[in-house]
Amino acid sequence: MDVIEAIQKRRAYRSLELAEINESLIQELARAAQLAPSCFNNQPWRLIFVRSPQMLEQMKTSLSPGNEWAYAASLVIVVASRKEDDCIIGPREYHHFDCGLATAFIILRATELGFVAHPIAGYSPRKVRQVIGLSDDYWVHTLIILGRKSESISPLLSEKQIAWEKERPERLPLEKFVFIDRFEPR
Repeated sequence: MDVIEAIQKRRAYRSLELAEINESLIQELARAAQLAPSCFNNQPWRLIFVRSPQMLEQMKTSLSPGNEWAYAASLVIVVASRKEDDCIIGPREYHHFDCGLATAFIILRATELGFVAHPIAGYSPRKVRQVIGLSDDYWVHTLIILGRKSESISPLLSEKQIAWEKERPERLPLEKFVFIDRFEPR
C-alpha cells in the first residue's frame, strides 16, 4: 500500500472488534511517529500505549458520553506533550502542531497494517492523566482508539454515526479551503 492509498483507505470507523496487540505492533506505530517532522527535530510527543484489559477498563472512565463505542478498543494511544519540549516562537507553541503530525503518521501506518485508528476529542484530559499517571504539565492532545473494523454495526452508535459507518462523510470541495496567492473568504 502506498501513501495515497493509505490516505484514501483511512476511515474513522466506530464499529470495532478486538485485535491482537503485541510489542511488534506498538514498535511499528512508535517508529512511524518517530519519523514525523517536528520543529528542530524536537519530537515533543509522548505516546502512552494503553493495552492491558485492566487499564483499558480504567480508560473508559475518561471517555465522554457518545464515545461508548470506544469501549471496544484493543489499544488506546494517548498523545501528550509539554510546550517546553518544543519550539516556542512568539505566541506559537509548536508542540500542538508537531503532535498532530505524529498522530497522522501513526494513523496512516495503522491503516496500512489493516487497523482502524480513530483519534477522538471526547474525553476528560484530567481523568486520562489520573489513569496513566501523567503530570499536569502535559497537554493531552488526543486519544487514538485502535481496533479492527467490525462487519456488524455497533449498537452503541447514533443514527448519524451509523450513516458515517456506511458511507464516508462528504469532504469539503477544494474550492472551500484552497487559495492561490491570497486568502479570499468565500
